[in-house]
Amino acid sequence: MITLPEIKHGLDLTESQEMIRDMVRDFARTEVAPKAHDIDESHSFPMATWKRIVELGLPGIPFPEDVGGSGGDTLSYILAVEEIAKVCGSTGLTLAAHVSLGTYPIYAWGAHLKDLYVPDLVAGKFMGAYGLTEPGAGSDAGSTRTTAVESGSSWVLNGRKCFCTNANYAGTYIVTAVTDKTLGAKGISAFVVPRSTPGLVIEKGEHKLGMRGSDWASLVFEDARIPKDHLLGPSGQGFKTFMMTLDGGRISIGALSLGIAAGAFECALQYAKEREAFGGTLADLQAVQFKLSDMALSIEASRHLVYHAARLKDAGLPYSKEAAMAKLHASETAMKVTYDAIQIYGGYGYSREYPVERMWRDAKLCVIGEGTSEVQRIVIARNILRGS
Repeated sequence: MITLPEIKHGLDLTESQEMIRDMVRDFARTEVAPKAHDIDESHSFPMATWKRIVELGLPGIPFPEDVGGSGGDTLSYILAVEEIAKVCGSTGLTLAAHVSLGTYPIYAWGAHLKDLYVPDLVAGKFMGAYGLTEPGAGSDAGSTRTTAVESGSSWVLNGRKCFCTNANYAGTYIVTAVTDKTLGAKGISAFVVPRSTPGLVIEKGEHKLGMRGSDWASLVFEDARIPKDHLLGPSGQGFKTFMMTLDGGRISIGALSLGIAAGAFECALQYAKEREAFGGTLADLQAVQFKLSDMALSIEASRHLVYHAARLKDAGLPYSKEAAMAKLHASETAMKVTYDAIQIYGGYGYSREYPVERMWRDAKLCVIGEGTSEVQRIVIARNILRGS
């Protein structure tokens, strides 16, 4: 008799990863979901929920024990974002931005700054935020106008950053600024700016279409003076550093998108099974069955892409193309799935009474943040054209 080798499914998880997923799933359903509607309606940040996220150790999942983390991996962290996003995109975004944008760059490129800030960020003593976008520099991040000039033992920053997630509650901000105007993108450097910095003004953001329970603000630098050793990475490497940060951040947004899509699908599937129409249930109608089939297919494909990108990062292999693919596919899937979920609900889907309209609004952020869908296609094209 021929013994066939065990076939490993592309979505197989380790016992540890399953434990984290199940723990976060239970937390999301019992503690996050009941608040999702209210924080969306009131545009309020759920600080009590954030404290529970910290108590559960979620910000430390992908970081080693020597900085206070749990020694987990990227995929474990991605599972946590996905499970929270199934019930509340805002809360999923809060965790994702804190870990992948507000903490990871300091851990990866911070040298002495890693010991100074990462343990406190991992422990949740304060939140982290990331400032790249400016009023005149969004997708074109190389057009940064914020400046940093050396002055004695300090850098002096002037300029403005906008759409900074977690900014009102952050204790540190990672920002880019031009240090040499003659070098274009190669003259951009990255910095860690403490909240207590003189000359830093935080302006609360306007109300948003979606992700209303996620905080955002603008950072205004008016001769803001930070220590010279708060340069993050080598001078002139800030643009490169931020682009590498976005590679990892795109896996996070892929997971956020995946969670939103899966949550909307679960709602639509249950509603279709229960809603009576035309002498049966909606689920008996082929038109609805086809929608549900397409939704399930796109979600499954997105999950493979997102998990694969996370595993490449964990293995120390190149993952820029795969992260862009995961983010692009998952975010556009979230838009389509939430749209179809509303369609299955019909008039009720258009009502605030049911969560799918909120999920649709939340999904829109995912095709914009961490680089628009158009930017993802540029990243993918550049990679495949050079053969990587």
